[in-house]
Amino acid sequence: MKINPICSKVEMMKKPAKLNRTIKLSKEEIENYRSRLIRLNEPVKINAVVNKIINQDLLNVIDFLPEDFVDLLFIDPPYNLTKKFNERFFKKMDLRDYEIWLDSWLSKLRKILKRNSSIYICGDWKSSSSIFKVGSEYFKVRNRITWEREKGRGAKSNWKNCTEDIWFFTNSETYTFNVNEVKLRRRVIAPYKDELRNPKDWQMEDGAKFRDTSPSNIWNDISVPFWSMPENTEHPTQKPEKLLAKIILASSNKGDVVFDPFLGSGTTAVVAKKLGRKFAGVEIDEHYCCLAEKRLVQAEIDKRIQGYEDGVFWERNTLIEQVKSQSSKVKQK
Repeated sequence: MKINPICSKVEMMKKPAKLNRTIKLSKEEIENYRSRLIRLNEPVKINAVVNKIINQDLLNVIDFLPEDFVDLLFIDPPYNLTKKFNERFFKKMDLRDYEIWLDSWLSKLRKILKRNSSIYICGDWKSSSSIFKVGSEYFKVRNRITWEREKGRGAKSNWKNCTEDIWFFTNSETYTFNVNEVKLRRRVIAPYKDELRNPKDWQMEDGAKFRDTSPSNIWNDISVPFWSMPENTEHPTQKPEKLLAKIILASSNKGDVVFDPFLGSGTTAVVAKKLGRKFAGVEIDEHYCCLAEKRLVQAEIDKRIQGYEDGVFWERNTLIEQVKSQSSKVKQK
């Protein structure tokens, strides 16, 4: 039997790389995880939605959600772009229509928020102004975070787009912000010493010099999930676990409820679980819901968050130092 060399080459190209860790679902897993999803057709109490994934259109479920139960609201809505999400398309709108669409659900989500809650809303450079405009109608604007997406295609007639914004709002003047929980461990290039030649505001970590710095609104230590990362899924706009960890640690406490109305493949819920928070979320696509459920099961076994180790966030490309830090902790025990 002859083997077509062209077909063989194509088949070989389709095989996943040896280190590809992208999370997939078998038919059996889909059937299993589908049974865990819930749907709402009447108003429910808090216990009915906490630590659950609601598989419905957000606009069809808002009226049934409990009031005053959310401590942290994280929103990663479709940006104003034409994009495919599994079998569904989101189509680009006129800017004013996009603002009307944002308002159609953001105004209604206010009822689920506690008075001292925080709200984070993601957007790209085109949708960022709309998010600010609509969000500031209902909440107090605290800051705009800009984070670097190191992925992205180059452009011949424009600047390469490699940043996204996250608007930080609060529901009142009283809110949670745990600044010491979100320090960034940076390498020290020119370390200072005091008069006794002791390190000044830095520490030695297995031969390398580091300083734990206060968090800013510029995040350049985030890696977008890719095929060799164990958190990676097929979702086209998946947010990194490290990004969610920063927000959840800063703006919630253990036992608080974190809510995501566009849950996607479940990053918000997974990180909330890993960090000892409760979660709830809405996602219209069943396949993404099942991916989220699978990740939640995995989070019961492995609570690591890439880039977060020893109670601090680390810069990119410091994996070796993170492993050494973890090894030292194990030896001390």
